[in-house]
Amino acid sequence: MLRRSLASFLVLAAVLVAAGPASAQFSPGSPGLDDPFFPQAGNGGYDVRHYSLDLDYQRATNQLDGTTRIVARATQGLSQFNLDLRDFLEISRLTVNGLPATFTHDGQEVTVTPRFPLRNRLPFIVRIDYSGTPEPIVDPDGSSEGWVPTADGAFVVNEPQGSPGWYPSNDNPRDKATYDFEITVPEGITAIGNGRLLSKKTSNGKTTWRWFEDSPMAPYLATATNGVFELRIDKVGRTPLYQAVDPQVGNPALSFERLSAEAEIIRFFSDLYGRYPFSTGGGVVDNGGVGYALESQTKSMYDVEGSSAGAPGVFTVVHEVAHQWFGNAVTLTVWPDIWLAEGFASFSEWIYEERHGGATAQSQFDALYARPADHPFWTNAPAALPGPEVLFSSPPYERGGMTLQALRVKVGDDVFFEIMRDWYRENRYGNVTTADFIALAERESGQQLDQFFDVWLYQPGKPTSW
Repeated sequence: MLRRSLASFLVLAAVLVAAGPASAQFSPGSPGLDDPFFPQAGNGGYDVRHYSLDLDYQRATNQLDGTTRIVARATQGLSQFNLDLRDFLEISRLTVNGLPATFTHDGQEVTVTPRFPLRNRLPFIVRIDYSGTPEPIVDPDGSSEGWVPTADGAFVVNEPQGSPGWYPSNDNPRDKATYDFEITVPEGITAIGNGRLLSKKTSNGKTTWRWFEDSPMAPYLATATNGVFELRIDKVGRTPLYQAVDPQVGNPALSFERLSAEAEIIRFFSDLYGRYPFSTGGGVVDNGGVGYALESQTKSMYDVEGSSAGAPGVFTVVHEVAHQWFGNAVTLTVWPDIWLAEGFASFSEWIYEERHGGATAQSQFDALYARPADHPFWTNAPAALPGPEVLFSSPPYERGGMTLQALRVKVGDDVFFEIMRDWYRENRYGNVTTADFIALAERESGQQLDQFFDVWLYQPGKPTSW
């Protein structure tokens, strides 16, 4: 549907540019958005509305050929703007509103100078043709992400900075957009994008898989994982759940059994937090080679390579499904606030177990709190992390979950779960900060909570009074 409208859009854009007043002021957009941990990630001066990703991947040669079309809106008069794309991918052609643009490509930064400046508040379209051999991105903590080759395809996960390893983007979580994907792979390979499967078509030994994600999505939540998979479609109500398992994982049957629990988990969190935020769901189990799971929007990714069970854990699935509410629909604004995703998903594991006859959330809290004050667990506070190397360490997860359980005890169940529901309802498809959550908690509870949140979120050391 988007592609059919491109020609008419370009005509409109050309008219709007030609009609611009001579006095219009234009300046370069910023090459980064000053995230405290990844200051060059993302770019200023525009807001992306939609990505169209056309990808052709040959695992035998690890060759990726891509065309990305970006529909965006200028938020200032732009004489030039930047995109994020790693320079191991070479750009062969770049146009803005159908006209060739000049560009430079250095590291992650693509600096684009359009033929005509872009007027504030008006839409524009960028097309980038590129190709190369994708390389995994190594994070400050040593983990890998991006386009990670596997034996039969690629495991594609991006948190926090992997997206520019396979497509040009405004790589910052605050710039959400809708997406469509055309992923062409050798016949017999399954390619999985976010959202709904629109079609698959095979010809000349290749299959093209078309997917469409109709809800706003942060760039790091996109995926194009591909390989040999058995793909099944389950449902929760009318919502399709796409479940894909590599038959070479340790225990494919158990993997499908774990993924089949998604329907009940979605119903549980829908009752607890509010309506499931997306029109599709699902999960992918692969020998991904990264050692972790990731909550890619509507398609959680589970790497089980080397796991003794050969399948994702029960509460790993609960954790990733909970992220569809907290992390994906309600998304952090800056990376140091990652507890707003991981702490909420960890608490969600605990409350799920509590409401299913297992250990209570308070017993989980008590077991963690029993650690002595000199235990390394208390070194960093969830909202005061010293750097990106500890983004995925215990404080944002476990101490973040403890913060929510301590708040639950302090304000009572009725008020606490009203806070959680309103947090989701008021911020769905948007971006949030820790300050936003504190303000909501104080408003809903009628309590002054500065000291509570200070000791739990900002102060190192074991909290002793709150």
